[in-house]
Amino acid sequence: METGDYSESPTEPKKTKSKTTRKPKEAVLKQKSPAEFFAENKNIAGFDNPGKCLYTTVRELVENSLDSAESISELPEVEITIEEIGKSKFNSMIGLVDRERVDEELYDDFETAKAREKRLAKEARTQELQAKNAALGKKVKETQSSKGMRSRGEASFYRVTCKDNGRGMPHDDIPNMFGRGFKVACMTHNFLSGTKYGLKQTRGKFGLGAKMALIWSKMSTGLPIEISSSMKGQSYISFCRLDIDIHRNIPHIHLHEKRDNKERWRGAEIQVVIEGNWTTYRSKILHYMRQMAVITPYAQFLFKFAPDASDKNVTIRFARRTDIMPPVPVETKYHPSAVDLLLIKRLISETSKENLLQFLQHEFVNIGKSYAERLIVMGEMGPDFSPKMAVKSLTSQQIVRIHQLFRQAKFDDPSGDCLSPAGEYNLRLGIIKELHPDMVATYSGAQVFEGHPFMVEAGVSVGGKDVKQGLNIFRFANRIPLLFEQGADVVTRTALKRINWNSYKINQAQDKIGVFVSIVSTKIPFKGTGKEYIGDDISEIASAVKSSIQQCCIQLKSKIVKKIQAREQQERKRNLSKYIPDATGAIYDVLKEMAQMHASKKKRYEEEDADVLRKVSAHLITKQTLSEKLAKHVEQVDYEMALEYATQSGVCEEPREAIYLQSLEDEKNFMDFHSPVFAFRLYQ
Repeated sequence: METGDYSESPTEPKKTKSKTTRKPKEAVLKQKSPAEFFAENKNIAGFDNPGKCLYTTVRELVENSLDSAESISELPEVEITIEEIGKSKFNSMIGLVDRERVDEELYDDFETAKAREKRLAKEARTQELQAKNAALGKKVKETQSSKGMRSRGEASFYRVTCKDNGRGMPHDDIPNMFGRGFKVACMTHNFLSGTKYGLKQTRGKFGLGAKMALIWSKMSTGLPIEISSSMKGQSYISFCRLDIDIHRNIPHIHLHEKRDNKERWRGAEIQVVIEGNWTTYRSKILHYMRQMAVITPYAQFLFKFAPDASDKNVTIRFARRTDIMPPVPVETKYHPSAVDLLLIKRLISETSKENLLQFLQHEFVNIGKSYAERLIVMGEMGPDFSPKMAVKSLTSQQIVRIHQLFRQAKFDDPSGDCLSPAGEYNLRLGIIKELHPDMVATYSGAQVFEGHPFMVEAGVSVGGKDVKQGLNIFRFANRIPLLFEQGADVVTRTALKRINWNSYKINQAQDKIGVFVSIVSTKIPFKGTGKEYIGDDISEIASAVKSSIQQCCIQLKSKIVKKIQAREQQERKRNLSKYIPDATGAIYDVLKEMAQMHASKKKRYEEEDADVLRKVSAHLITKQTLSEKLAKHVEQVDYEMALEYATQSGVCEEPREAIYLQSLEDEKNFMDFHSPVFAFRLYQ
């Protein structure tokens, strides 16, 4: 009997019923494209739900625009528009005809008569309770008018448009940049967002840019993305309408053409229609834009929201505060203590150097020729190594030995010159521009973590507009705001638990305190899949954050103490002025009595005193005279104390608006002197 056959009666083959069992299928190895992977795991890139998808789309487009403008040293001008699309309009966009419901009970938002009666009764009780509280003068919370139950399938759609004045994109590269760039982006991110030869500080968390917005548009609406772009010197505008084949990771081009560019516009404009939720993420999006205006005061943002009902439009302009841009981040090589086995193997396979000595010198920072020779010639690596040996011939065991030596040997710390921090000057201007605080202090310091340089810039403000009482924490990583998972972040925990605010004359509960911390590095040690916070378990970063905030507090303490002294001085002046009438009356009564005794010769006084008493008798000295003299004396003492205070603390501690004097001629000949702390412009 053959394998897999079953027979009930072997003697009667005609009547038997045989069943052939299915052979197990051979295991098929399926390969997923990067686009397909991120489509199935979109929460990794910040696309958790419709509201978060809308927020992340705005964030990705804005950051791409800033990168594009900064790459050509152009002051960024970014215009972001969110347009709500109603159901009927969306259906017409996709060619779908609206249909009325036939069977209401079939739908999720169907409400029975009993349920509706119960809901209306509850609303009536709530309104009655609110009316009673209002009559008693109590604060009444506003409740949104109920619109019945909302269906799970009832989605909201938005057209997000981002326009900038950046570099633009080459005409032929646009489809691949949006539809085929996932593989490059993912591989780049695996190696710390650098190119194949080094590291570089970047804004993006995943290197995906607008590609995830394109995938989410494909998943939620099915509508293509539209890109308009023009580069410097081009007489045309490149227009491309495309979507992405998620399974094959290639672009699907609907239209790709060149259009006239009569206005000589340069930049890029990206338009995408996605499912979103403006109601739940409105505050997050606006907070993001405000914080981006703080950390990039040299940029100009125009934000617009156009709802389906035109009476609720939102338009906010974040004006440019300075034209001093931070330096462009510089690509740097890897530090020996920051590499692993895979990275060493990749560098060996990609290097153009032939021998081991040259490889160590040119592919890593802080390894000079003499130090490389010490590692090789002196026998630290072992007898199997020599300076002239071919680097491509290294075995796996030899590569492991190099890696072990890199971890054990001592190397100089990498320089932070490759980083591009916002700068104390820009950070201070951004805080003043958006918060208008009573006083602000900034500080910056550089450190090293696992072979990667990082810089912490901190600012602490007191008072301000639209600032809540207590601690208001603003976190930035590589000059982008971090809005989620704040409680676990190193900045939040440091500000709440490790800073004794009272010792700096700051009331943590009552004062309006703004804490701003920006961390820039070639490697930001994010935690969690969403990369929304920096962990509290890295001692180097935690120590640097604490030290930077403390330095700001020390600066503020001296200002606060002087302000307290000035307030006490004013209080003393008020008290003295308040008692001038009583003191004047008492002194005049005593002088008048003494003058009468002197005139009756009951008591004699010396010449100076006698002269004063005669003036009192002659009414040359009156109460009014004494009052004026005392008031003048109080003013003189106050002036001297104020002069001493101004000499010690400066003429004015209040933030001032800068005035830029422009040259009258068309040609502006000037010379800039600026550092992370100040900026000075000298007109010739």
